[in-house]
Amino acid sequence: MTEDTHRAGEGAGRRRRPTVTAALLLALGAALLWASSRMTWVTAVSSDGLGIDRVDDLEGGRWAAALTPLALVLLAAVAAVFAVRGLALRLVALVVAAVAVAAAIPAVRLLTGGADPEDAAGVAELPDRASVTAVEVSPLPAILVLGGVVAVLAAAVVLWRTPREQAGLSSKYDAPAARREAATRRAENDEPLSERGMWDALDAGEDPTDDAGEDDSDTRR
Repeated sequence: MTEDTHRAGEGAGRRRRPTVTAALLLALGAALLWASSRMTWVTAVSSDGLGIDRVDDLEGGRWAAALTPLALVLLAAVAAVFAVRGLALRLVALVVAAVAVAAAIPAVRLLTGGADPEDAAGVAELPDRASVTAVEVSPLPAILVLGGVVAVLAAAVVLWRTPREQAGLSSKYDAPAARREAATRRAENDEPLSERGMWDALDAGEDPTDDAGEDDSDTRR
């Protein structure tokens, strides 16, 4: 019984592995987006012709205002991947892929086209009489965002390819009826049962020791 329980535990671990991998990738992506939102993306130097030049450090939360909400969506997705299965899990995969695309757009624009002075003036909320005389771009925050995007897209692929039976939490979180149904199915397929699975089989009206009893009878004969 101990060996069967061990094999059943290993099987459950393998079934949960894609979900855990996706959750870790999503958490990494959320952390990178959040960190980038706290870093300076653009430094704008402006002058209004009346005093000294003004210098504004524009963080990611201002330059790409959607970063923080998108990071929160990814954290919510971490919880969702443990709670849903089947079609709902694929919907989560589509949502996180869309989040990745949305996060990538401002980062790619900054790295490929630089910062537009008019955009910098708007983000810095300069008065009408002031104009931006120089902008300096910091590429590192945008690169962090792209790293997070790669992690999130990888998580989306893992979630999309996860078989239904390998999704969600451990079976101990399933409803009693679902556990009994799963126990009956495992018994019919002669799969090894864990200690919890044996109790579920008994609840379902199945005797998990029948096969063992029959084998002992055959040995005595």
